[in-house]
Amino acid sequence: MFKSKVFLLGFVGVIDCFCNISSTKAQNTIEIENKLDFPRSEIVSIPVSDLKFYLKKNKESDLRIKDDNNKLLTLQWVDYDADGKNDELLFQVNIEAKKTNIYKIITDNKNPVPDTSVKAYSKLISENLDDYAWENDKVLFRIFGPKGQKEAEEKKKTGILSSGIEIGFKKNEQPIITQWYQEYIKNPTALLKNPKEEGFGLYEVGGSRGVGGTGVLVNNKLQVSKNFITSKAIAEGSLRTIFEVTYFPWGDYKVGEKKRISLDVGSNFSKIESTFESHSPAPNFTVGIALHNNEGLAKLNDRSGYYLHWEKLDDNFVGEGLVLNPNIVQKSFSNRTENPDESNLLVVTIPQNKLTYYAGFAWQKSGQIQTMDDWEKMLQKQAKIIANPLVAVFKSIK
Repeated sequence: MFKSKVFLLGFVGVIDCFCNISSTKAQNTIEIENKLDFPRSEIVSIPVSDLKFYLKKNKESDLRIKDDNNKLLTLQWVDYDADGKNDELLFQVNIEAKKTNIYKIITDNKNPVPDTSVKAYSKLISENLDDYAWENDKVLFRIFGPKGQKEAEEKKKTGILSSGIEIGFKKNEQPIITQWYQEYIKNPTALLKNPKEEGFGLYEVGGSRGVGGTGVLVNNKLQVSKNFITSKAIAEGSLRTIFEVTYFPWGDYKVGEKKRISLDVGSNFSKIESTFESHSPAPNFTVGIALHNNEGLAKLNDRSGYYLHWEKLDDNFVGEGLVLNPNIVQKSFSNRTENPDESNLLVVTIPQNKLTYYAGFAWQKSGQIQTMDDWEKMLQKQAKIIANPLVAVFKSIK
């Protein structure tokens, strides 16, 4: 289901490059086709190698992309290996169901790239416990670093020992990470109950998997890592934010893990690419969602590759979910125990060096969803998007 088709690498679909741009004739339009029966708004990417015709004679900063209404689009360049050379160009597409959009590549050193304000953003929060937090206009996440682990092992109340992924609720589309942590410095409870009512704050993850933490299932027990030990920023934003964290080897199989996490503007789902190295072959790699107090409803769909939890937090509901390739799933189940850290919805996958999955949520109070059925429909769409990547073709015009 998850086969690559064309040249784009969108957040919601893994799409490899099979196109070539002629070195003698500019192929200056991009046709992108949406074959699904619902509209799609996604970030897509073009490898710099496919823009070599333009970049031979023009600066990257002068390149522009126009939509079929002749409107300049927001662009973002990404340098993955920090060598000072960009590797990809990102832009956002909005395509109606069963339609094809045409985008034109031009050079323009007079009109600036529009709307470069931060919409997807990530940051290492050194003023707290070396948390890494990331957000866009819809959702917010965080994971925990070495300072939090050190304080937890010293039995300090401020410490936290967890490789789970925590989520944060927000009611508006404005960036809030920096503001929340500035308020945290003044008042440590600011992250739990935001005084300006932008959101509810962050739910308790503890040692559970939160929304998308990993582990290895051994004899019906989940072995998990401690906090991340290193982090590296790749792209702050504005269309896509990307960073990496690494975890010290853990469990019976001494599994080392590197996570590359990305989040696109407009999406409720973080894309997580976990690369594993182990001293001996692990029987599986497992992804989970916390089942807080064993409450809420869970639904597991191995056939389509989506998994959801629907729970009430205070006076509102939140839906959490995972989406991944159904062909790599061994089994899934709800593990409800008296130990809150061990109560998780678990998706057990075939062992592989690299596991790609999507973890996300939607909060009722944000206005995006109202019912569990609404949330399931969002997960169903996400699964279809991943299984049916956008089809794109370079063409030339006279």
